[in-house]
Amino acid sequence: MARRYDCNDATDRTTGLREAASAVRRGELVVLPTDTVYGIGADAFSTEGVTDLLDAKGRGRNMPTPVLIGSPNTLHGLVTDFSEQAWELVDAFWPGALTLVAKHQPSLQWDLGDTRGTVAIRMPLHPVAIELLTEVGPMAVSSANLSGHPSPEDCDAAQEMLGDSVSVYLDGGPTPGIVPSSIVDVTGTVPVLLRAGALSVEDLRKVVPDLEVAN
Repeated sequence: MARRYDCNDATDRTTGLREAASAVRRGELVVLPTDTVYGIGADAFSTEGVTDLLDAKGRGRNMPTPVLIGSPNTLHGLVTDFSEQAWELVDAFWPGALTLVAKHQPSLQWDLGDTRGTVAIRMPLHPVAIELLTEVGPMAVSSANLSGHPSPEDCDAAQEMLGDSVSVYLDGGPTPGIVPSSIVDVTGTVPVLLRAGALSVEDLRKVVPDLEVAN
């Protein structure tokens, strides 16, 4: 039976974050608010948890799960060949609605799907998400919807779709908006915008003027 906690209530928030952290450590799924939409998450290093996440969404391995982190410092243990321009983007836009596609450390024991040696990684601008991520470490997180359905802006919509496939729901109220994060590929010599989202080309080029846009 899924448990739900109101994170706008101080006592419920404390209990909910503790229960969510315990669930993640057990390899179970949690739903959490972010600065874009609600996400469904699992321990990034739990193969079973990530598989359950993809199954809950009805999503295939050909669409790998992004990773959320609670601090830019976490990047040092997760990525390799991270350019100066990539760090400039982190400094300018994290926490926030910017996802970076980078080469992950080849030694990492995780399976996020068919990633071809890369990881899509972000630090969200939401206090509940950051507190949970700080407690449990990197999480595989995707939008908390069934594949093909709208991304949820509130906990009710997420729970209606995902039900008891999730152990803990953290209800932080409506999210600020449904505009997704912008995605920039930093695996090459020049950053490439893969998806325009909350951050425009103009915003990004103020930091990395030579940003290219994928066709």
